[in-house]
Order: sequence, then C-alpha cells, then structure tokens
Amino acid sequence: MTGLSHPFLMQRHHPHMPFLVTAAAVALFSLMDALMKHASIAIGAYSALLLRSIIGTAIMVPLWRMRGGNWPAPGHLRIHILRALVSGGMALLFFHALTLLPMAEAVALSFISPLFALYLAAVMLGERISGKAVMASALGLGGVILISMVRFQSDVPSGQSLEGIAAVLVSAGLYAWNLVLQRQIAQIAPPADIALSQHAITALVLLLFAPWLAVAPATSELTILFLAAILATISLLLMAWSYARAEAQALVPVEYSGFLWAALFGWLFFAENVEIPTLVGGALIVVGCWIAAPRSEPEQMAA
Repeated sequence: MTGLSHPFLMQRHHPHMPFLVTAAAVALFSLMDALMKHASIAIGAYSALLLRSIIGTAIMVPLWRMRGGNWPAPGHLRIHILRALVSGGMALLFFHALTLLPMAEAVALSFISPLFALYLAAVMLGERISGKAVMASALGLGGVILISMVRFQSDVPSGQSLEGIAAVLVSAGLYAWNLVLQRQIAQIAPPADIALSQHAITALVLLLFAPWLAVAPATSELTILFLAAILATISLLLMAWSYARAEAQALVPVEYSGFLWAALFGWLFFAENVEIPTLVGGALIVVGCWIAAPRSEPEQMAA
C-alpha cells in the first residue's frame, strides 16, 4: 500500500464490480440531468445548482458524521476545494447547455472531454502528443462538427445553438481536468468526504452571487431539486467508490453509456428526438476516444 492508500481501499470486491457500479452511477447521473434540465428551464441553471448543492450538503452532513466526520488534512483539503470548484463550473455550464440543447446532443458533445484531457496532460505534465492522439482528435472534431451542423440546420435560433455548444465544450474541458482530480481524490478520501466536499464547497461559492442571481423556486421545483440532490449524492458516492478501485482509463469508457440514457430520458421527459447525424457524430467522438485511450499490459494492470 502506498502513502496515499486509505483503509477503505483494502476491502475485497469482484473485479467487475467497479464497472457495474460506474454504470449504475452514470444511469443515475443521467436521470439527475433530466431533473436538473427541468429545474434549470424553470429557475435558471445557477439557482438550480445552488439549491441542489445546499440540499445535497444537508443530506450528506449526517452521513459524514456517522462515518466519523474527520476534517481533511490541509494538503487534502486543497484537492477537495480544487475539485469542487472545477466540478461546480463544469456542472453549471452543462446544466445551462441543457436548457439550450437536447439532452442527447449535449451529452454526445461532452464525450470529447477525454480528448481534451490529452492536450491538458501535454500542457500540465509535458507529455508528448502522439500521431494516434492527433488522429483521434480529428475524429472527435469531426463528430463535434457533425452534431453542430444538426443544431444550425434546426429551427432553433443560431445564437442559442452556438451558446449551448460553447457551454458544453467548455464544460467538457473542465470535465477532463475533473477526471484527473477524481482519481487523485478517490485515493486519499472516503466517498462520504468526497460527496460532502463537492456539495458544500460548490454551495458556498455559489452563495456569494445569490443576491444578484438567485431565483426563488416553486414548491414543485423544490421537490424536483430534492430528488436531483439525492440522485447526485448517490452517484457521487458510487463514482468515488469505483474510481478508488479501478484506473480512470478503464472506467471512463463506461461513461459513454450516458448517451443512451440521455436519449431515453430526453425522449420520455422532453419529447426530444435523436437525429441520425447526432448518432454518427457521437460515434465518431467515442471512436476517437477509444483510439486515444492508453493500452496497458496485463502485468501493468495487475500492478
């Protein structure tokens, strides 16, 4: 065990369990996205995320206390804060995009985040960008262009489409950073600490802007946000558990199942249809990410 290891990592589990847990977390996240889209349309993405974060904090505090309620060490607290800020900005932009784009299109565009992670690693870690990564990026860019063409050929005003696409792409860039932080924090803190810090820190930061941006919700919206907070909390706990037990590069492909859930929930709740170019564009992005994914030898994976 390394210095970053935590006692909760020593529990035994079936080798396939992290993948199944991640798949369940993705499904719950997608349902939460549908609820947040409804709330964001009603009161705006800022107010919806603020209230969800406050409710999520209230839910997690008792659970955190039951788990011991230990305050993180200063070095660990810095990672908690950074990850919450990155994740909060990512969520705010994505929920805003959901008010402007169909769910399936927004999720398909967000899949480009692993390709962003390649260039982020080059800038932050000095890693060399291979020819394989360039080809993968070209496929991903082609997918983005194809999905964007569907938006601009629709009856939606081009300004709204452009704003939604830009919000998703910036959110995807933040998510690429979040992937690195998610694996890092999962190795030094239990799931309850991770879920609480994300809810609480996001709520504290958003509260700074409440006098100017907050919108009071109706009772029906509060109910939806309460359900969204519960789903987000469960998903965060499940993701923290699985990312503590498997490599990020192995689990990230499981998150592509979110496209299927987004298409289903978009159709059920918002009568959104999925266009053929969106399917093809999403497939191009996924193929690009698969090409770019690192391949580990069996002995490396065992290590």
